[in-house]
Amino acid sequence: MKKILVPTDFSKSAQNAIDVASDIAKKGSAEVILLHVVEEAAGSSFNIEGEVDISGNWEDKLFTMKLIERGKKQLAKVAEELKQAGAKVRTELRLGTPFHGMRTIITDYKVDLVVMGTAGHSKLEEMIIGTNTEKVVRHAQCPVLTVHKKPAKTEFKNIVYATSMSKDEEVFSKIIRRTQTLYNSTVHLVRVNTPGNFQRDAVVKKYMQDFAKKLRLENYTINVFNDLSEEEGIIYFADSIDADLIGMATHGRTGFAHVLAGSIAEDVVSHAKRPVLTYVTKSRS
Repeated sequence: MKKILVPTDFSKSAQNAIDVASDIAKKGSAEVILLHVVEEAAGSSFNIEGEVDISGNWEDKLFTMKLIERGKKQLAKVAEELKQAGAKVRTELRLGTPFHGMRTIITDYKVDLVVMGTAGHSKLEEMIIGTNTEKVVRHAQCPVLTVHKKPAKTEFKNIVYATSMSKDEEVFSKIIRRTQTLYNSTVHLVRVNTPGNFQRDAVVKKYMQDFAKKLRLENYTINVFNDLSEEEGIIYFADSIDADLIGMATHGRTGFAHVLAGSIAEDVVSHAKRPVLTYVTKSRS
């Protein structure tokens, strides 16, 4: 892992993500890329360099310039704090929309991991998650670690791997293995039985055992958990073992397919109190 992207609006939830990313970066000798996006109603994003054109509505442009200057100062302050803590840091200021700003940086710098804060559980906060975090979780071409609050420790010793045991998870399983190696973790494979999708424990455990051997996992447990929904089961199982991290793949469905299948990963990201690592798999079908 070489580059970790952390988008920030300088809120408390963003600072939680920065703290976690800093710990991961120092552990893995990676560089943190701090990104702040000054929002404009545009479909793309671009660098803030040189003079800003103030033609057109000069009042709006003047306000934007003030936001840019404030953003530069805040970014510099956060970056200096991270450097003092021993992290390697790069700052980026973009003009546009948060999602497009993040997507551009991910592509431009070949980002290995995105770490971003999520808000709480109010309706307004869930709307914010829906417009930013959910888009990144669904579309990012690299793993995304979402942080609701700063965990007590970032030594991810107990990792819940919620798996459908699909062949499409091959890349994500390697990400889980690398994380396990970095932190010397125990991986807890879990399959959630629901009333609408139930399988006998003996059948599921045999299949999970074969899946774990295929992934060459060495330190792991096999678990079947019963609940009314998969997302609730994943969260409650993680709570029951006091997991440090939840990991799961998502197919990144959009449009009608997304409405039909929903996204368990996005629901877990929205409601879990502990960090969640997601990755969009590419279906082979």
